[in-house]
Amino acid sequence: MRNILKVVFVIIGTMIGAGFASGQEVYLFFFSYGIEGMIGLIISGLIIGFVIYKTFQILDKYGTGTYKEFLDILIQKDGKIKPIINNIINLFILITFFIMIAGFGAYFEQELGINSLIGSSILAVVTFVVFMTSVKGVVKANELLVPILIGFLVVIGLINLKDIHLLELGNYIIKTNESSFFLSAVLYSSYNSILLIPVLLTLKNYIQDKKQILKIAIISTIVIILLSIVVFLLLVRVDVEISRLEMPAVYVVTNMFSVLKYIYGFIILGSIFTTAISLGTSFLQNTTKSKKSYTQIGAIMCITSVLVSKIGFSNLVSLLYPIFGYLGLLQILKLGITRVRIK
Repeated sequence: MRNILKVVFVIIGTMIGAGFASGQEVYLFFFSYGIEGMIGLIISGLIIGFVIYKTFQILDKYGTGTYKEFLDILIQKDGKIKPIINNIINLFILITFFIMIAGFGAYFEQELGINSLIGSSILAVVTFVVFMTSVKGVVKANELLVPILIGFLVVIGLINLKDIHLLELGNYIIKTNESSFFLSAVLYSSYNSILLIPVLLTLKNYIQDKKQILKIAIISTIVIILLSIVVFLLLVRVDVEISRLEMPAVYVVTNMFSVLKYIYGFIILGSIFTTAISLGTSFLQNTTKSKKSYTQIGAIMCITSVLVSKIGFSNLVSLLYPIFGYLGLLQILKLGITRVRIK
């Protein structure tokens, strides 16, 4: 059971990064659709659970170790498109790593009044140190931090529920996005699958038998949906123009639950950290072939992330995530039609 929880914690640690815990992702993909966004949350959680299950099935059968090998299984005929997709995925992982660094800096500036470059630089240095420990360090960091993050989120969610009438929830939420909530849910799970699959590939040694695959998928799905609902309900309490906030969930906790301000700050920073190290390690394992290049590219990546962070956290999320969501649809569709015969 311990191995199962280790894998689940890395998955959740990858999912609840800056965009999620800050409320920016939940607002963009779900809350802006009104009460229908709640349905979207459940749909996206189920799709992500399917991606986790199917990916581990393929890993168990074929023993793939790199994303390139994984693509060889999904796309068997057209060899020309594989390098293109592989490069796109690596680019997205790298950009999302940059977004985590930007989110760390954004929190420092919004909540502590400290220049965002200082916050971004701190995370860049810490992540580089963890990168030098490879996958074991990432798993250990998630194993220590993620249970605490989940616990804090659940507690804040329960406190928030005391003042919200769930049966009248539709009256509190203003629908500002007239697009399809279903498409938005699919896009959310789609771009998350781009992030998750390379991370899952690094965890194959923690899977000992086929029964664990189903348990990991089910537990991860339940936790993802639960935490998404917690953040969604926090956004109900926003009393200003929500689209202007970099971190709407942080705004709510700071103004409505001031006692929990620093606890939620820990959640935000811890979530960003766990996502950054998971994605960064995944990118380095996908793109490097030696220990020397691993160290060099890791250093360049961390330095560059600080410079890119000045673009702005919410700007990066709102612009890039939907784009990569469309690109990730192909991956989910290929997963759905790839047959894995289990003996």
